[in-house]
Amino acid sequence: MHEKLNEIEERFDELTHQLSDPEVASNPDKYQKIAKQRSDLEELVATWRAHKEVQQQIDDNNAIVAAEDDEELRSMAREEIPELETELEALSQKLKVLLLPKDPNDEKNILLEIRAGTGGEEAALFAADLFRMYSRYAEAKKWKVEILEHSETGIGGIKELIALIAGDKVYSHLKYESGVHRVQRVPKTEASGRIHTSACTVAVLPEAEDVDVQIDEKDLRIDVYRASGPGGQGVNTTDSAVRITHLPTGLVVACQDERSQHKNKARAMKILKSRLLDHIQQQQDAERSAERRSQVKSGDRSEKIRTYNFPQSRMTDHRIGLTKHNLDAILDGDLEDTIVALREHDQAEAMKRQ
Repeated sequence: MHEKLNEIEERFDELTHQLSDPEVASNPDKYQKIAKQRSDLEELVATWRAHKEVQQQIDDNNAIVAAEDDEELRSMAREEIPELETELEALSQKLKVLLLPKDPNDEKNILLEIRAGTGGEEAALFAADLFRMYSRYAEAKKWKVEILEHSETGIGGIKELIALIAGDKVYSHLKYESGVHRVQRVPKTEASGRIHTSACTVAVLPEAEDVDVQIDEKDLRIDVYRASGPGGQGVNTTDSAVRITHLPTGLVVACQDERSQHKNKARAMKILKSRLLDHIQQQQDAERSAERRSQVKSGDRSEKIRTYNFPQSRMTDHRIGLTKHNLDAILDGDLEDTIVALREHDQAEAMKRQ
């Protein structure tokens, strides 16, 4: 491992030197590419240098203990060693995590899909709560949220919603949210005060780029029709809604939120590409050994991943046994601690497979 880390450090220094080259500095595209490569290595190299420095301090202290005549100096050096060894072990563990293979989708934006499941109107209201939770979290991260398609109920619930969330490493933070989210609470419409259990499904798909998915036009069937539902006077007078069917896979995407057929088609294609990318990646995962897929990273949409219990103000993530008793704050976007815990579990499982 040390040999590999030294090679990475040399590469980092080489990239740093290249950034000061006038020829590179005068070429924005080349400069940005090199700067990105250097940035990707920065934390790893800083951790490796800190590791070497602590190791050197331990070696120096051991030398003092072995050779120094001054007993006071020897005692001081001896006392420092356990603390330095603890620090060294922590740095070693961090290096192992940083050396794990990177998820190629971590840098990407996402398509967030939320659908009301069992529970009728209450499930739709909870879907709206989930979207608000993710929107607040995105706001705190300074990410941009754009609703691509949504279907509402009469009292503020959401039957289905698809949103694009764009920003810095969005997928790396929200990829653990895919699955079934269950809510236990007394619905506003329940007169007897009984607790109901409802559920919503959440899918987090990395936004597909043109280089990720190539779609042949002959593989598509595109239908246009009149939009239905609320949307203003013009919504039902023109064939603005678009439905795209990908014939080889049977995937179907429909968009009608925009009055422009062109805009609806563009949105539908964006959604289709991301679903196709997810479809391809799930196929690839299925072909690999089951050992490679951890519980947290499973793309199984049927898996119940989390329960939100309102009477107890409790959120439980069933994949890692995490329970938190600040439900109001979580639904207001305070997700960071949960996401960090899921990421650390995922990394620990990945290290076991190394």
